[in-house]
Amino acid sequence: MRLLCTAALLAVGVSTASAQSGSKLTVDQYLEWETVQGPRLSPDGKQVIYGRRWVDKMNDRWETTLWMMNVDGTKQRSLLTGSDVEWSPDGTRIAYIARGEPAGPQIFVRWMDAEGATSQITRLTQAPSNIQWSPDGKSIAFNMLVPTRQNWSIPMPAAPAGAKWTEPPRVVTELDYRQDGVGFTPTGDTHIFTVSADGGSPRQITSGAWDHGAPQWMPDGKSMIFTADRVQESEYRWRQSDIYKVDVMGGSITQLTRRNGPDQQPTPSPDGRLIAYTGYDSTRATWKDSELYVMNADGSNPRQISGNLDRSPQGLMWAADGSGIYFNAENEGSRNLYFASTAGQVRQVTTGKHVLAVDEVSKSGIAVGTLSTSMKPGDIVAFPLAAPKFAQLTAVNDDVLTGKALGETEEIWYTSVDGLKIQGWIVKPPDFNPGRKYPLMLEIHGGPHSMYNNGFNFARQNHVAEGYVLLYTNPRGSTGYGSKFGNEINNAYPSKDYDDLMAGVDTVINRGYVDTKRMYVFGCSGGGVLTAWIVGHTDRFAAASSNCPVINWLSFVGTTDGPGWYRNFAKPFWEDPSEHLKRSPIMYVGNVKTPTMLMTGVQDLRTPMPQTEEFYEALKFRKIPTAMIRFNEEWHGTSSKPSNFLRTQLYLRSWFERYPQSATPTQ
Repeated sequence: MRLLCTAALLAVGVSTASAQSGSKLTVDQYLEWETVQGPRLSPDGKQVIYGRRWVDKMNDRWETTLWMMNVDGTKQRSLLTGSDVEWSPDGTRIAYIARGEPAGPQIFVRWMDAEGATSQITRLTQAPSNIQWSPDGKSIAFNMLVPTRQNWSIPMPAAPAGAKWTEPPRVVTELDYRQDGVGFTPTGDTHIFTVSADGGSPRQITSGAWDHGAPQWMPDGKSMIFTADRVQESEYRWRQSDIYKVDVMGGSITQLTRRNGPDQQPTPSPDGRLIAYTGYDSTRATWKDSELYVMNADGSNPRQISGNLDRSPQGLMWAADGSGIYFNAENEGSRNLYFASTAGQVRQVTTGKHVLAVDEVSKSGIAVGTLSTSMKPGDIVAFPLAAPKFAQLTAVNDDVLTGKALGETEEIWYTSVDGLKIQGWIVKPPDFNPGRKYPLMLEIHGGPHSMYNNGFNFARQNHVAEGYVLLYTNPRGSTGYGSKFGNEINNAYPSKDYDDLMAGVDTVINRGYVDTKRMYVFGCSGGGVLTAWIVGHTDRFAAASSNCPVINWLSFVGTTDGPGWYRNFAKPFWEDPSEHLKRSPIMYVGNVKTPTMLMTGVQDLRTPMPQTEEFYEALKFRKIPTAMIRFNEEWHGTSSKPSNFLRTQLYLRSWFERYPQSATPTQ
């Protein structure tokens, strides 16, 4: 096969500070932006199908088209509209999900010959997910919700003819009854089904009042493995799951793991003798990195094989010879590919300060995935496992970036309180001059357990193109630095993160090019929490935007979409509310002097709108300059709709521009 040269391709279309005037990245160019996802190698390793997301400007939404190319990047062509593609074992067909009849997502099969015949093989009333071909290519497994009905009947009299009575109430009896991005969840359980690859009626494989995870066929095609928590009152358990095996014909289920803690990502070896999976022992820690295990196919002899890695393995892929498992792992702002042998030796396969997500490895030793750097957006890459050298196969945003001046990203490390080392990045304007003074934006990530990385970010590049220096960091609690670092905020969030963020700001100020009277701060979700905390503890910022925040932990824990947050405090509030109050930004609103905007989606169920309203009303009552921007058709976050991404960028800068300098000296 022919692998393209990465170095040349990565340089295409990226200008530096010498670019001509008018070459900056403008917010409207986001409407031409594309992303790539989920590359899938054909069984013979010669072709790749991948998803290409693009903006449907007329309907204000993202659409995904499946594209096909040779594994060296040649012969690029659009295939069809759909997503979640999977090749059949013999490479003659693909299965994918697309909108169909009678309504909503359905499973389709397309023949990969010259005729390219396509068939819709399901007529489902609930959306399918996690499709996977059986080893013999005769059927397809998938997950689907099976609704159940409430049996609460009351003797309501019949309405008179022609009467217009109020709709009956929604009856809720579950602990976890709604989900951000979905709304009220239908009463029911997620089960595993199979359907003939030629079409027909799906057959339910699992049963019982539990949710069942993504199915993975065992190589003999007689059984499947999956993750679930098949115990009584499982909804009350926290971070608990086991791995099970189900007989495809008889439906009998065997429990393979019995750990007190979560076991996930079951992946069978090519010969079916072993199963790889991830997990860890139960802990009260708010963050614990997963470890990698293998066990015999019957569940016997489980053993840990990830050594002292202390990074969570993601996307497990067996080597073709069964010698071990390839996986992705995050580390200090980057993501790379690793390999663990079944004997427990771990090595890093790829290196570099980039965000690499490998999706598949072929029998011939070729890996495909997506790769992004601070100066280059994500594209499909391929490389040989034996001697990794990336070949970029797509360039979906070169049309947008050609001739555009991008801001360079500088990695920094600094020391915070307790002597903790913190990683961050400074993004500078394309025409940066260290002798000038620039306004500073501090951007804060959510989670709080997540990781900012050194991949490309359109929003940041657009901000710095408008003359800002932008700082983003991974304060304690971030992932990618080990379990201890992630758990540093246990019963201490957000106060400890605050110290790390302020130390980062001081580090940039000491570089000499920041106008300390024009410093701004923003973040969404956990970043919104910390922004609200910051304005209650310092006046050093000229303006702030606390987006989709948590303001009051007492009211939040019972209104967010899930009961897990009850467990993130030493005691429930009905036993002792002091910790909830101490960690709530609303308790410090009396200190706020900083003009503070709030932006939240009206449908948000993760950090519901009343959290925003509480802070807004208190700020307004105190006559602190504020504004509440309520984003329509948005769940958690403010940017899922393309037009709302534009609004988020523009409202943010517009708010900051209203306050060209801080009212008080830097503290």
